[in-house]
Amino acid sequence: MTQQQLEKYLWGAATQLRGTIDAGDYKQYIFPLLFFKRICDVYDEEFESALAESDGDMEYAAFAEHHHFIVPEGAHWNDVRETTTNVGMALQDAMRQIEKANPDTLYGIFGDASWTNKDRLSDETLTNLIEHYSQHKLSLSNIPDDKLGNAYEYLIKEFADDSGHTAAEFYTNRTVVKLMTMIMDPQPGESVYDPTCGSGGLLLNCALHLKEEGKEYRTLKLYGQEINLITSAIARMNMFMHGIEEFSIVRGDTLANPAFLHHDELKKFNVILANPPYSIKTWDQKGFANDPYGRNLWGVPPQGCADYAFQQHIQKSLDSTNGRSCVLWPYGVLFRDSEREMRKKMIEEDLVECVIALGKNLFYNSIMESCLLITNNNKPEDRKDKVLFIDAREELKKEKTISYLMPEHIAKIHSMYLNFETKEGFSYVAGRKEISEKEGSLNVPLYVELADDDSILEPSVAYNQWISSSNELKKSMTQLFDIL
Repeated sequence: MTQQQLEKYLWGAATQLRGTIDAGDYKQYIFPLLFFKRICDVYDEEFESALAESDGDMEYAAFAEHHHFIVPEGAHWNDVRETTTNVGMALQDAMRQIEKANPDTLYGIFGDASWTNKDRLSDETLTNLIEHYSQHKLSLSNIPDDKLGNAYEYLIKEFADDSGHTAAEFYTNRTVVKLMTMIMDPQPGESVYDPTCGSGGLLLNCALHLKEEGKEYRTLKLYGQEINLITSAIARMNMFMHGIEEFSIVRGDTLANPAFLHHDELKKFNVILANPPYSIKTWDQKGFANDPYGRNLWGVPPQGCADYAFQQHIQKSLDSTNGRSCVLWPYGVLFRDSEREMRKKMIEEDLVECVIALGKNLFYNSIMESCLLITNNNKPEDRKDKVLFIDAREELKKEKTISYLMPEHIAKIHSMYLNFETKEGFSYVAGRKEISEKEGSLNVPLYVELADDDSILEPSVAYNQWISSSNELKKSMTQLFDIL
């Protein structure tokens, strides 16, 4: 199959669920089913190879060392395919048996979809899904990791399009992911962490980035935490589908229970990339005020917005010698008054290296402008006590509901980050003293004057101007009525 044919074939299963379950729930059924099929087809391929190698020794061919994953007897795709009644129960049992047979790698990977709920998924519907996927072998020789991995990413994108407001919980715009990865430029052997990893796109792209450059990507150490069960399972499947097996993705609440510890402290990482959930209101602010891991470095964020709780968690998790981070945020983190003191301390410690203003609609189903906040624990000498501001709000391709960064946009922004220089209408290198004089605001238009748009003001400045003009208008109206 061509890549396009493969994608059409995989998406064909999801179309059979239309009208049966909500579009936002497709992923919790389709991904586990696809992964189950892949595991079984690869197992069969490995079994045949070992059989040929041993002149037909069945016992030898079944040895665990000949297989990526063990498929226990009775838990194969073909066993489920032969089931005609209670198909959901047969599927669920087979998946649980595979998880138990591979506890170190596959525990809980199939999620908690309600396969046995016949009101949602009848035997007929499941049989049709299974028969659809049975049309083709998903073995490694038929569909290599790269090809299947790309198709899996295609499915994630399609599910994001169909999922409405929940898309942002598991999907980050892949063109922004590409830019973030290029800026961080992870190297072989480094550790990369995403504290809110969603479907794993940021982590995965770090490995693919090295692979594209011809570097040893398998020595990259990938770590992620994700609060949602099915999303964390999708992230793990995403890695396996791309042929990446050395990673650790854990389900859990990063702020309440960080998963990666070392000697009772937060584990340190060379690179952190993240697109945290923004403006969370239901979080344990009191617990953070007395955080056992010392993450309240700059203060305690307001209850109604946990953004700087995540930013401080990221800072506390960075390696002290060469740790660097790139975080995708809504634009407000750069100037909101409620976080000013925390932002000031971050700037005073000379941690901020670059701020990039991005355009609208780069978040799924949201017209909000976004930004990249880049920090570095070991700035090069010529960047110390300086921050590069890049105004890239016009560097995007706009479509109806979503915008994208084209290759030329990514190249232009990345090149400016590397050059670290002032360019009229696009970038500006500011000293820390200059930023302090602006009350620690990182609002990019305060520093970069756009040639065709100098009307965008710092919110507080715009507010003061509005008050002033209102007072002038009131005075004029009073004088007018006095005359009349």
